[in-house]
Amino acid sequence: MNTFFTTLNSYLWGFPMIAFLLFTHLFFTFKTGFVQKKLFTGIKLSFEGSGECGKNISPFQTLCTTLASTLGTGNIIGIGAAISLGGAGSLFWCLVTGFLGIATMYSESLLSLKYRVKNKDGHFVGGPMYYMSRGMSSKWLGVFYAVAASLGGLITGAMLQGNAVSTAVHGFFRIEKPESAIELNFVTVTVGVIAAVLTALVIMGGVKSVGSVCQVLVPFMAIAYMLACVGIIIVNRAYLGEALSLIITSAFSKKAAFGGFVGSTVMTACRFGMARGLFSNEAGVGTTSVVSAAAEGDNHKNLSYIAMTAAFWDTAVVCMMTGLAIVSAMLANPAEALKTDGDLLANLAFDTLPYVGRPVLFFGLITFAFSTIIGWSYIGERCIEFVLGFRGVKLYRVLWVAAVLVAASVNSELVWSIADTVNVLLVVPNTAALFVLKKEIE
Repeated sequence: MNTFFTTLNSYLWGFPMIAFLLFTHLFFTFKTGFVQKKLFTGIKLSFEGSGECGKNISPFQTLCTTLASTLGTGNIIGIGAAISLGGAGSLFWCLVTGFLGIATMYSESLLSLKYRVKNKDGHFVGGPMYYMSRGMSSKWLGVFYAVAASLGGLITGAMLQGNAVSTAVHGFFRIEKPESAIELNFVTVTVGVIAAVLTALVIMGGVKSVGSVCQVLVPFMAIAYMLACVGIIIVNRAYLGEALSLIITSAFSKKAAFGGFVGSTVMTACRFGMARGLFSNEAGVGTTSVVSAAAEGDNHKNLSYIAMTAAFWDTAVVCMMTGLAIVSAMLANPAEALKTDGDLLANLAFDTLPYVGRPVLFFGLITFAFSTIIGWSYIGERCIEFVLGFRGVKLYRVLWVAAVLVAASVNSELVWSIADTVNVLLVVPNTAALFVLKKEIE
């Protein structure tokens, strides 16, 4: 099965799909009159009016919940993998793609807010399934998207991130992770139970509980992680200029990156950098607009300005700081970098911080993974509510907690492959809806 899905994804997520998503970002950048120029307005607005909002959540809580769903372990481990496969130049293309993706995220949010409704509990609900069914008059497409997103959430948001928590625990305590498909032992069972209990305590309280936790957790974990990255860069400051130069020149040259020990061409740097930028902030997938619809307020443009800042924080800040920390550490320790796999390059970087490096990395991996679990749970719930109504939400929460529980004991390779395939089922209908409704985006 893993071979099948890996082969399938090599076609589905090949350069044509990445080029199409880049075209989508460019199209809506021009369609919105370069909405990225409103980025600082969005940042300013996100910190205003962050108090109580009745049954709904504040714009700031909405932004934090959006970031919770997108700031996963891919922002740490995935960046190392992109550098390993595409060279330092991949970071440049990651930044470019993330910056352009701001326009797509703005467009998704604007449509989601325009076509959102209030459910019987008085909460705002929206997302691609609503602008497909109400804006395009295509209920079947909305149902298809909602089913794919709710199932994809169980895989991407619950199982993958639950498994990442287990992997982080094994790595921190130097415990060899099992290679078999399912392995029950003291570590995996303990991690699974703790993660499941914490998840249940948060998500059973609904959107207010999720928003309140994300409002505290996301800024704290992001600031702590950024400070650690700054510390790594300071330790390796002698290589910072060379790192920046290498990132830019490698993006446009055919020479091997890092003096020959990570081979990269312009095409590979472009491909893996764009892929990381596209997948990191989920612009084009449409899932973040489900969270955007929950915000209290009537000014849809202002709320969309706030929503689009998530792409900036996710890609331009977290991904780029991670990349700079890794590249500077690799230049400072070329011999070690040669022997390190891409998914372990973050370990190499954080090991340059004496005493605190590994604990901070462990904290980052755990909190990023847990935030994604609770952030994505809200997205999945709204999708299942669209299909089955309220009767499906409670059952979905039980399935979500169960998925987190068993994820710690499951080998993640196959799950990753299935998740990549499911994402195609979200990107295609969502981008199609954006283009059909493009006249309503300004």
